Amino acid sequence: MMNMLDEIDKKIISILIRDGRKTYKEIGDEIGYTIMGAKRRIQKMLSSGLIEISASLNVKKMNLHMALILLEMENRDSIVKCLERFRECPRIISMFTLLSGYNLAALIIAENMDTLESESMERCSLRCAEGVRRSEFYPIGSIYYHPYLKLRLNLFTRIRVKAPCGVDCSKCTRYMDEKCLGCPATKYYRGPL
Repeated sequence: MMNMLDEIDKKIISILIRDGRKTYKEIGDEIGYTIMGAKRRIQKMLSSGLIEISASLNVKKMNLHMALILLEMENRDSIVKCLERFRECPRIISMFTLLSGYNLAALIIAENMDTLESESMERCSLRCAEGVRRSEFYPIGSIYYHPYLKLRLNLFTRIRVKAPCGVDCSKCTRYMDEKCLGCPATKYYRGPL
């Protein structure tokens, strides 16, 4: 069953999108509710999983490069295996199943073009996953409307020996040639994040 938003919910969400740090009093004042009325509305949306309040990074200000990867996977099992292999990849912002010839897509980030190129072709690339029939790699140019994205910085641990996808950065030719910053989850990462 789909949750329906009323006009007050929509106003609250719009306020939180503009500034997730607004107080219940400030939100209440804007929507014509008391502090407790605003708090109850927000808590109800939070506890139902309808919204979450979190930080996003401005990828333009961070000078990050992004790409959209489209994959045609052989079957449902290969999709599941790919999703599991890359579940903790810190460079993947989001993955989506598609209802088209390409049945899996990912939005990824890199700190520079050399690292983005590595993400397009090395063993750590989604395109090299088992079960990929064909793929497209689209580097993203300009970002319009909203440059803030939820990067999974909690995965930038710099502690693993092998990347979450199973690749050892220290043995990668592009990494050794300093054409890739390495995986941010590994101790080999030499990037700024």
